[in-house]
Amino acid sequence: MFKVVDESKLLKAEPADLWEKFQTPEAASKVLKLKAFQRFQSTADALEATTALLDGDLSDSLKKFLKKEIKDKDLEDKLITADTKLGGLISKKLKIEQAGGEKLATELMRGIRTQMESLIGDLDPSDARAMSLGLSHSLSRYKLKFSPDKVDTMIVQAISLLDDLDKELNTYAMRAREWYGWHFPELSRVIPENSLFAKTVKKMGVRTNALTTDFSAFLPEDMETEVKEVAQISMGTEISEEDISNIKQLCDQVISLTEYREQLFDYLKNRMTAIAPNLSTLVGELVGARLISHAGSLLSLAKHPASTVQILGAEKALFRALKTKMSTPKYGIIYHASLLGQTTPKNKGKIARLLGARAALAVRYDALSEGDTDDSVGRQGREKVESRIKALEGQQSYKASGTGKAQFNLKPYKPTDTKAKSLSGQSDYVPDNRKPAEKEKAKEKAKKKEESESEEEEKPKKKKSKKEESESEEEEKPKKKEKKEEKKKEEKKAEKKKEEKKKEEKKKSKKDSDSEEEKPKEKSKKKRKQESDSESEEEKPKKKKK
Repeated sequence: MFKVVDESKLLKAEPADLWEKFQTPEAASKVLKLKAFQRFQSTADALEATTALLDGDLSDSLKKFLKKEIKDKDLEDKLITADTKLGGLISKKLKIEQAGGEKLATELMRGIRTQMESLIGDLDPSDARAMSLGLSHSLSRYKLKFSPDKVDTMIVQAISLLDDLDKELNTYAMRAREWYGWHFPELSRVIPENSLFAKTVKKMGVRTNALTTDFSAFLPEDMETEVKEVAQISMGTEISEEDISNIKQLCDQVISLTEYREQLFDYLKNRMTAIAPNLSTLVGELVGARLISHAGSLLSLAKHPASTVQILGAEKALFRALKTKMSTPKYGIIYHASLLGQTTPKNKGKIARLLGARAALAVRYDALSEGDTDDSVGRQGREKVESRIKALEGQQSYKASGTGKAQFNLKPYKPTDTKAKSLSGQSDYVPDNRKPAEKEKAKEKAKKKEESESEEEEKPKKKKSKKEESESEEEEKPKKKEKKEEKKKEEKKAEKKKEEKKKEEKKKSKKDSDSEEEKPKEKSKKKRKQESDSESEEEKPKKKKK
């Protein structure tokens, strides 16, 4: 707490010009003097006081300090505080008057920070820096509510290691099956599981030992008997003891890796229930961990919208579909969830959309809720998704049967008049116990009523029809004239076309006649030429003889 040396000059001066008075330690000492100073006992006390100030509340240490230095000493001076909310709290609770504005307080605090070491006196600058750094770290941890149980990086590392282990296990097991298959090829067909296959090979060794070895510790009875039967009729080749020892070492690696994988999976389950219980109950531990690892962290996954959570992991397919203008993918990593596996292929897109929305809500609740979180949101979301699946499957069954959601009616069917239909759309059947003569009379009456009603309805129609006919005739007169004129024009055009056709036909006939007259002339010319040619040929040998 500092005391202003000259209040009149400070209050009259403009806040923008105060920085000039704090340029040197000597100038700052002329403006302010240290009145009281109290150190914090530990960083925890300092953190408590700063968090109370940030929340806009008075800490116990500040209350005691102000009572001791101002109230107990009966000082009538006014107090200048940098935070206006804090000043209001002090004036309410401790009844200490406030002075100056917000701008004046901020400029004074800026000047005090620049000349803090000279104004307080016995304060080492290196100690002050270390203290401020430690306090800032502890304050940031408090703001983020840092807890070692809520570290999502462990999940990211564990799920990536689990995927790597699965790949390695698969390659090791396939190599062992292929290697041992030269000696006993039928065993891989009998025992499909990799860990059981490795255990049997390790215990049995050569296939001739199958009858004497006991596999009841890890194999069921049916499988054990089948192994012993197949070993007697095997088509494999003989191998040496050195080969068997190497195969056994490989089997040891497979067994140890499977055991470590199980241990890692249990660890991942526990971490997921601690960090994201709602997400793990809704989607499953493995799918939830893959979503977190793909997003980078739990907080970044919580920032994603539901549509992104739905297709997370199918980015290549999405961009390919956008590029080729095809249909976009409906699901990504979320496809492996157990709820999606229950649905039919037709409804997988709808359920994936709903599951993505519920998963986004569950992640936000897990990431941003304070304190210990339960899995209530995840359970509610799972129930809603299951009810939606049942509803969709129910709709399909209604469509297939053709009944739909119609109510079941036990009344026998009898067609009735449209007037006798009920409000529900179904005909109300009433048994008719009348005699046949009465029925005929009732029918005749109904017919007479219908005829009279029809006549009354037709009378105004006839009157209207006469008026309408007269009006329509007047309107149609000019139209008829126009139609007659158009017909005459069309007839004239048709006549012109006929005349043109006749002229063309005459021309064609003349040409044909001329060509027919010319044909006999040409024939006579050809005959003459042939005769002259024949005479010339007869004369040639005569000339030769002469």
